[in-house]
Amino acid sequence: MIGPEATAQRQQRPAEHTGPTGGMNVLLLGSGGREHALSWAIGNSALLTRLFAAPGNAGIAREADIVDLDPADHNAVIAFCKTNTIDLVVIGPEAPLVAGLTDDLEAAGIKVFGPSRAASMLEGSKDFTKKLCTECNIPTARSQTFDTAEAAISYIRSEGAPIVVKADGLAAGKGVVVADTEDAAVAAVEACFDGAFGAAGAQVVIEDFLQGEEASFFALSDGVNVLPLEGAQDHKRVGEGDTGPNTGGMGAYSPAPILDDAMTQRVMAEIIEPAVKGMAERGTPYRGVLFAGLMIDENGPQLIEFNCRFGDPECQVLMMRLKDDILVLMKATADGMLDRVSARFFDDTALTVVLASKGYPGSYDKNTEIRGLDKAASVEDVEIFHAGTSEDGGQLLATGGRVLNVTALGSNVEEAQTRAYEAASKIDWENGFYRRDIGWRALNRQPSEEAG
Repeated sequence: MIGPEATAQRQQRPAEHTGPTGGMNVLLLGSGGREHALSWAIGNSALLTRLFAAPGNAGIAREADIVDLDPADHNAVIAFCKTNTIDLVVIGPEAPLVAGLTDDLEAAGIKVFGPSRAASMLEGSKDFTKKLCTECNIPTARSQTFDTAEAAISYIRSEGAPIVVKADGLAAGKGVVVADTEDAAVAAVEACFDGAFGAAGAQVVIEDFLQGEEASFFALSDGVNVLPLEGAQDHKRVGEGDTGPNTGGMGAYSPAPILDDAMTQRVMAEIIEPAVKGMAERGTPYRGVLFAGLMIDENGPQLIEFNCRFGDPECQVLMMRLKDDILVLMKATADGMLDRVSARFFDDTALTVVLASKGYPGSYDKNTEIRGLDKAASVEDVEIFHAGTSEDGGQLLATGGRVLNVTALGSNVEEAQTRAYEAASKIDWENGFYRRDIGWRALNRQPSEEAG
């Protein structure tokens, strides 16, 4: 729920525009915090005439016209675009991309921000990405792919632990197990082949355990040109101190101190640019945002995985810092004109805290009431992005596991963190919880840097 105070704050920091204004009807597909952040940013664009969203959430409904449209029904999406003269479709989540929605829309003459089915295999198949890394000399963990449990278990026993087991396909962020013991790795393999992840677990990729510091890096590609965006750091574990099971992400901040200018140049030269070039040489050019999950140590960056969309909750902090017009960037990506635009970011730190339903990432109660968002949004330089929410009779209800993203700007990590937690403390939601240490890694880094 973005109140009037937060709207005023947003208007104090508009995107910087270049070129013509107005004229574009946009359809945004998705319903999470990522899509709310994108709708918020697109809503600031000088190019925008009207924004539609499907299926949306209670927060997105304050930024866009919500339409009853199933992204899995490609014919329905195409029909809506033609009826409403949609100039650009922005696909937020990975599943419609891997399902080929971009291909069908483009075949119907509709522009899309998001890669084709073939290019989305960078996220849709971990084995595909490993093979591309081998072809293009992209640094990544040594791995093997298996289509039977017996062969995979034999490999685990020969390699030992720690070791990483990954379902090959899309598994809603739950198909990766970092196993500290051989038995845990074997259990993960058995779960995959027993159908825990459906078709996504028909093959498993087993790879070496990498040590270092994780970071997320984002770039845009129009198939030929590549435009770096920024880095961020996510907090995957559910509990303070990075304890407990993995989640979709409990918070993030940007910029990531480990991704300084020198490291960013290495990531572009060693990982992003070779991947884009390799995809083009395969005849499957990559057009959209490319998200590289990285492990960084004293030897430099290694690729953990590629994703074919913005991260969630990384997108929220990137959109808060973006200085240029996101719709200009998306249109340039779709038009093959990234060499004609810039992507600049404010120097401020953005930090987001995820409020989740108690029990997440396991089972949790739905339709619990949330109050106090107007008070939270009144904190200086805070925006609240909705993830799993709906509105019923004036009541805001939690409908998902990850529910709200309390996102703040500050001159440094400490200031952004203070503002985010001040706002979070004003939210009245008995069934909610959040980590209280988002940004700890960046804060711990500061004293050592100052001492050095």
